[in-house]
Amino acid sequence: MLPMESRKQPVAEKTSRSFVTHVRFEHLAAGVTGGVVSSLALHPLDLIKVRFQVDEGPGKKVIARPHYNGVIHAFRAIVQTDGWKGLYRGVTPNVTGAGLSWGFYFFFYNTTKTWMQGGDTTKNLGPGRHMMIASLAGLATLTLTNPIWVSKTRMCLHYGNPGNVQFVGMWETLIGVYRKEGIRGLYRGFLPGIFGISHGALQFMAYEELKTLYSRHRNQPLDTRLSSLEYLTFAALSKMFAATITYPYQVLRSRLQDQHRSYNGVLDVLKQIWVQESCRGLFKGLGVYLIHILPNTMIVFGVYEMVVHVNSQSHLEEDLAVAEES
Repeated sequence: MLPMESRKQPVAEKTSRSFVTHVRFEHLAAGVTGGVVSSLALHPLDLIKVRFQVDEGPGKKVIARPHYNGVIHAFRAIVQTDGWKGLYRGVTPNVTGAGLSWGFYFFFYNTTKTWMQGGDTTKNLGPGRHMMIASLAGLATLTLTNPIWVSKTRMCLHYGNPGNVQFVGMWETLIGVYRKEGIRGLYRGFLPGIFGISHGALQFMAYEELKTLYSRHRNQPLDTRLSSLEYLTFAALSKMFAATITYPYQVLRSRLQDQHRSYNGVLDVLKQIWVQESCRGLFKGLGVYLIHILPNTMIVFGVYEMVVHVNSQSHLEEDLAVAEES
């Protein structure tokens, strides 16, 4: 009889090889493309959202922040103070972070999903497994990209007065944070970011289930390609569902990453918000976030599905050409 280790080893190797065979880098490329395009187009709204999130309200400010009376007023005030360029403070880490985040997320999610399906893309895994896969993909992505989001938040919170500007660009910000605060500084907001993994899990679960229910309603295979409008509709509905439920974690994360304030962890942020701003403080910036996130999600998923489809067609044509030659 073989020793226990020698009997287990082939199974582990087989599982590892099986997982690797389902790796598709087109999902990484498609996610990066969608993330970059959407963040470039909608960065000004993201900038305003971050500033709303950290605004403690009139008479409760520890530092002199600009105060805005709505999205339109924020646009005008930023342009008057910093010029049109001011609307794109933090755009480099935002584009980098969004591109890598969406790329890694789609890559990890689809590789794990296809592996669990055993390569059968018509197999329905159910909402529980979809949430588990999305959670694992979210944790891996957050671990890799959190420092970029710290630099993005801090650059977005550089206000018009040059004396407040501590760092210049993304790399200068990252180096400055590391020198002053170490690795811990680069991972500020990581804990609420982990809570935020539920956002992606709920979104992708809802997205997959909507596509599954729709395909069943039309009596078609689950991997049937839908129209662009159908993909965009499901993406928007799933994003609104997840965003409304999990939004407070973003406020907590932005405040922990704010270079102008100091908190003693997540519980301290929650306590101060509750005492000074009540429950409404946890939803600051939600309006502009929804304005920003709906077109953002539709662009990301629209570009993603288009790139994956084009790539799949290219592979299909190559396979047909090889078959004809043989």
